[in-house]
Amino acid sequence: MIKKFYKFSLVCVILSFVMGVTFTLLPPQEGYVAVEKDGYIKWVDFNVTYKALSECLEYDIETYGGENHASWIDLLAVLASRLGGSFKNYKSSDLSKITDEIKGGKSVQELSESLKSYPYYKEAYEGVLSGFVGEYEIERDDGTFEKKYGLKAFSPIAKGYSYSHFDDFGASRSYGFKRKHLGHDMMGSVGTPVIAVESGYVECVGWNQYGGWRIGIRSFDKKRYYYYAHLRRDHPYNDMYEGKIVTAGDVIGYLGMTGYSTKENVNNINTPHLHWGMQLIFDESQKDALAEIWIDVYAITRLLEKNRSAVEKVEKEYERKYEMFELGYRAE
Repeated sequence: MIKKFYKFSLVCVILSFVMGVTFTLLPPQEGYVAVEKDGYIKWVDFNVTYKALSECLEYDIETYGGENHASWIDLLAVLASRLGGSFKNYKSSDLSKITDEIKGGKSVQELSESLKSYPYYKEAYEGVLSGFVGEYEIERDDGTFEKKYGLKAFSPIAKGYSYSHFDDFGASRSYGFKRKHLGHDMMGSVGTPVIAVESGYVECVGWNQYGGWRIGIRSFDKKRYYYYAHLRRDHPYNDMYEGKIVTAGDVIGYLGMTGYSTKENVNNINTPHLHWGMQLIFDESQKDALAEIWIDVYAITRLLEKNRSAVEKVEKEYERKYEMFELGYRAE
């Protein structure tokens, strides 16, 4: 039995490197805290609901700059600690209890000092969300810029383009071999502009037999790897190349139905859609490993509906309509 397990493990390792496929031999249960002796997080079960994300974000933005301000990540970490790591039964009153204590003079540090799991959830949720909210400058119609604080990550689908989706994370896939779906599919029309969710640099671009024409973008803090797949045949990218810096809201490519083929530039997907996913990386050894951390981004996708990038056609490509500069960073 032990020999069979090691043989299976070896096959998984080989396939994960050759095909870019993720295997998790023993997935943790809901709320599982996986931090081992070497000090970095091994697993994140991101089950935060849209409701919790939206309400914590709203409080963060409304109180920014005031005495009662608390970041949405801190609020979510306190909630997770109090709810045992599961947001299934989250209620608005759960957040109100926390914010009432903050308004009463308590700091997040005081609220969290007795919560043993708080440091884990704080680090885990920073890994997921740290690039999403902050100060930025956004262009107005008259060409001037307005300084704002709030959501500065964007929906993967451009403003004005329709799509449909449901929570399909973990669904079965069979091309090549049986496996789980480790991303989120957004069904739309071929040619729909695909948007960079967060700023970062292009880490990979080109053909993959599973994802077809795809792009991999790494966040500047290196904690998040964004994967956009099944892009348009013949015209998948908007001037993408490895090492290129992109800003959240930029048009990076076009929705299509490529993939499931060892031959390049082939439409082998039945329904046009964008597959996008987020891999968490707390240590560089996790980037291409046996147990990569991919999270369910359905709730995040719903949240990003609040911020969609307007685009316009410039010659043969679509470009963002309004430029954005993040605090302390301006893309060249």
